[in-house]
This record gives sequence, C-alpha cells and structure tokens, in this order.
Amino acid sequence: MGSTRRSRNPLLLLATLWSIALPARGEAPPDYPDHGNLLVVRDAEGGQRPVESTADWEVRRGHILAHLQEVMGPLPGPERLAPLDWKVLAEFPEEGYVRKKVEFQAEPGDRVPAWLLIPDAPEDGEAPKRPAMLALHQTVAIGKDEPAGLGGKPDLWYARELAQRGYVVIAPDYPNFGEYHRDVYKMGYASASMKAIWNNKRAVDLLASLSEVDPERIGVIGHSLGGHNAIFTAAFEPRLKVVVSSCGFNAFPYYYKGDVAGWSHKGYMPRLREVYGLDLKRIPFDFPELIGALAPRPFFTCSPLHDANFDVDGVRVCLRAARPIYALYRAEDDLQAEFPDAEHSFEPGARMKAYEFLDQKLKAAR
Repeated sequence: MGSTRRSRNPLLLLATLWSIALPARGEAPPDYPDHGNLLVVRDAEGGQRPVESTADWEVRRGHILAHLQEVMGPLPGPERLAPLDWKVLAEFPEEGYVRKKVEFQAEPGDRVPAWLLIPDAPEDGEAPKRPAMLALHQTVAIGKDEPAGLGGKPDLWYARELAQRGYVVIAPDYPNFGEYHRDVYKMGYASASMKAIWNNKRAVDLLASLSEVDPERIGVIGHSLGGHNAIFTAAFEPRLKVVVSSCGFNAFPYYYKGDVAGWSHKGYMPRLREVYGLDLKRIPFDFPELIGALAPRPFFTCSPLHDANFDVDGVRVCLRAARPIYALYRAEDDLQAEFPDAEHSFEPGARMKAYEFLDQKLKAAR
C-alpha cells in the first residue's frame, strides 16, 4: 500500500507554524517565583495582575515558552528548514496495517529514521481520511522499534496498537537511540530536548503531507522519555490536537525529592546544571506550567501510584495547577488522569483508557 503525498509547500507551511505565539527573540520574559501558581501574569517591571481571561493566559503562556527556551535553547527558525525529502526504505505487511521504514530530512543534511504505520485500506470503497499519531519511545536502546512492536515491552507497543485501531502512526528515534546517533551540540543545539522537538515537528509535517491523514486530527503519545517528549513537543506544536503522556512528568520538587540532576545530562537539558546549578529557585520553568500551556487541548496522563521516577503527588500538583486554566477555556473535562496501582509502566487498563480518550477526541472530531 503506497502513501500519497499532498501537493503543498511544506517549507512555507512550517515557516508559518513556527511563528506561534512566542515573545520576540531577545525580549526577556518576567520571572515567576512560584511556578505552581498559574493564575498570575507579570510584566517586565515586575508588576502582576490576575489571569482572568484566555487573553491573559496567552500572555503567561508566551512567558512559559520563553523560559523553557532559556533552558532548552531556542526553537529553531527558518534557518533550519529543509525539504522533507522523505523516502520509504522498506515495507512490511502486518496484521491490519503496513509498517514502512522511512527517513526524512529534519534540517539540511540531517536525516531521521522512523517507522510509518498505515492501516490497510478497506477492500470496498475509498480509504477514509484517518486520524494520525506521533508515537514517542521511552529510554530504550532499540528506540522506535519498541512502540512499533518489534521488541521491548509489549505494554509499550502503542504505535502498533494504534495502527490496528485505524490511526496512521509515525515513530521516530530520539537523538542517540535506535538508528539515530548525532552530536546535537556540535549541530548548534543547547539540548537534546530541543533537537527532539524540532525532529518531532518535522515528523508532524510528514504526517500532514499524507493523503491518508486528516491534518486536523493529529495527536501525540509517549511513555517516560516519550511522555515528557510528548509534552515538550506539543507545547511548541499547535497541530498536535491531543496529548497522552504516560509516566512522563511531575513537579520538580517531587522529582527525587527535588534533585533534578537526572534532567541535566546531555540527553536532556545540560543548562539545568551549567547555568542554573540544579537550583529549583533559579530554574525558570516547571511542569505545572507546561501542562497549563497545553490548554485547551485534551490531555491524558497515566501516572501510576508507585512510580519511583515521577512521584504521583507531584503529578497531582501539576494537574491541580492546570485545572483552572482549562476552566478558562471551559475545557475541564479535557484534562484527564488515570492513577493505576502499578509502578513505572503503561499497564493495559490505563492504556485502553488512553486509546478510548484518543478515539473520543480524534475519531469523533470528523
């Protein structure tokens, strides 16, 4: 089964989407000493006012994304754009879908490997426009192969399971996992997190270019590394209409009792150590703000009660902080959480609820 590419100018499309609401480059955002209080917005002089409208929140949201870039480095601009020039390297028929080995050009000279899973067309009639998902893997050496169902833990084969539910799915490798090995710092990035965001945005470009895909119905899912990678990417990618994060976050004071060294290695954000000294009082963002920044888009988290990485109390702190922001948009029901009696896992019950959530938000949105 071949994929058809839409006739459009992807560079123009991405250049337009890149200009999402961010403060002007070089404009320092005001500091926020309490990252758990999302109901205030500050100005450059230090004055503050309550967040009483979605317009107020969009100003605060811009500050959040600016602070995130202080840690991750800037979101790439048009200078990183290049034609996707994506290629199918191999195809494998699977039960209910075709699994394609593909690669695409994320930026000039940098090609990213991925699996592209496309459900079989119905035997009678034209294939419908389908919802699509960006599937992001956990910390595992085989990278994209795990969500594609080629190894690792069956509970994390969500790309495969979603393809069998009728979604077109792309699963790329995170930097230095699977088949994708790069020194992102020599490429000019300040973090692997930002490089992953950029690559993921290009993967969304690829999905949106497919004739099988409804570009208005694209979501993202991930576990652990993939869980926060999903949040980070969605914060900068408005085309991701639904976000599912399993075991992906909590508020920094609850992460190993406030020891955020695990976030500071070269696979994430070295500036947390190099610039901010791992000092929570100096780090300019936290996850309550990032969950709020996703509003009003539907968000589902699987946060097990016994997750040793992401203490569930810190997850609840984030959700409590973000709920009033969802309320501003009258979208309280779109902020959902499942707290299974489990450890650091995406166990079947929670996973099925996540899929039902996706079906409700993406399949019913035709």
